[in-house]
Amino acid sequence: MRWDDFRRSDNVEDRRGGGGGGFRVPTGGRGGRLGIGTIVVLGLLGWALGIDPRLLITGAEMLSGGSEYSEPAPQQTGRLGQPQDRDGQFASAILGNTEDVWKVVLPQQVAVNYQVPRMVLFSGGTRSGCGIAQSATGPFYCPLDRSVYLDLDFFREMRSRFNVSGDFAYAYVIAHEVGHHVQNLLGILPRVQEAQRQASQAQANQLSVRVELMADCLAGVWASHSDAKYRSLEPGDVEAAMNAASAIGDDRLQKASQGYAVPESFTHGSSEQRVRWFTTGLKSGKVEACNTLSGGRL
Repeated sequence: MRWDDFRRSDNVEDRRGGGGGGFRVPTGGRGGRLGIGTIVVLGLLGWALGIDPRLLITGAEMLSGGSEYSEPAPQQTGRLGQPQDRDGQFASAILGNTEDVWKVVLPQQVAVNYQVPRMVLFSGGTRSGCGIAQSATGPFYCPLDRSVYLDLDFFREMRSRFNVSGDFAYAYVIAHEVGHHVQNLLGILPRVQEAQRQASQAQANQLSVRVELMADCLAGVWASHSDAKYRSLEPGDVEAAMNAASAIGDDRLQKASQGYAVPESFTHGSSEQRVRWFTTGLKSGKVEACNTLSGGRL
């Protein structure tokens, strides 16, 4: 992926290291620190790890509000602006490119002005407007403070745990979280949260799947417009992103951890669904093509 020429975003808060306000969160419980795949599949272990299980209902995406999150938690602060290390520069560049794309696409296609999110880089754990963020829960978007939280070690875990690598695969992860921000600006997340509170567990999971697949599709919309304007994609990039989407499908994660899949417990969607919806956004470049909430086939 050609990202060196992307504009770097200044909407980055770096809490990594001693000067950034980050802190290590002990994982404790049974089996020590768990990776994102195990957390997604075995959400009940959140109790043992000290993680609010509602973080896990949506597969480590912070979509459920709840009474505990009615007010933002006390905030930590870090260094503001563009990080200087390569990984930080990459994250800042991808965020900057999503800003440049969505500032044009969102008003043009749905008549909504794009308000940029913040990206918080941290190590181990940090506070968010939705509560404690831990590396074990993976990247997530908090709608209450409109921020994407990312421990860059997650990309190393993608390589070692899921055998997924490549800059565009990592960019897809960031674009997926920004996709949740787009959903928030469109008023989708609050409506889904309210529906989840009134739904059964199975219905709430199904709503979560639909929201996650929409975010995959919106990541594809971003990639489509980024490549059209900046010629950012190189041979193999799309395959890398689809490999990433497939690797973290609920069915694949469940089969790896317990030998079988339970579709009723899916929170992100199957590998096939994630690949298909990312491809839908990539090929169409249209926000309206990402309507997974219409009740049609997933």
